[in-house]
Amino acid sequence: MDLKKHIRGVPDFPRPGILFYDISTLLAHAEAWKATVEFLTDALRPYRPELLVGIESRGFLVSAPLAYCLGCGFVMVRKKGKLPGQIIPHTYDLEYGTDTIEIQADAVKPGQRVVIVDDLLATGGTLSAAIRLVRLVGGEVAAAACIIELAFLNGQKQLDVPFTSVVSYDS
Repeated sequence: MDLKKHIRGVPDFPRPGILFYDISTLLAHAEAWKATVEFLTDALRPYRPELLVGIESRGFLVSAPLAYCLGCGFVMVRKKGKLPGQIIPHTYDLEYGTDTIEIQADAVKPGQRVVIVDDLLATGGTLSAAIRLVRLVGGEVAAAACIIELAFLNGQKQLDVPFTSVVSYDS
């Protein structure tokens, strides 16, 4: 199945000059969504994750069914101020400014094998920040995965773990 046919490109969103890759059309197509989850399940199984960490917010949509299929837990990395209880923050640089992501302090046990999941890899900034945050709380990051990779932005170069994507765009 050509999964790219189920991903809608939305020009000039969220601002002029950006082509947004919308996975809502993929999620809405039962066979395409099932094929996506099955592909990622097969790709991540060899890493033997004990826990999947999903990045806010579309990474949650991908991580939850994958965790179910892999028989492991799922926790969230969220933007600042969105998680209850004791949290561990990590601030990282963006092209213009900074951003902060957080994880609950007790979400990852020391030494736990983790795979980090999001919907899309662009420049790699958020995914690499999530890798650093999980390591900060003691997790062993075995791999990372996304549905979409924008290969022309070279985001994989920011990652120091194996990376898997379902589809890749070269321009």
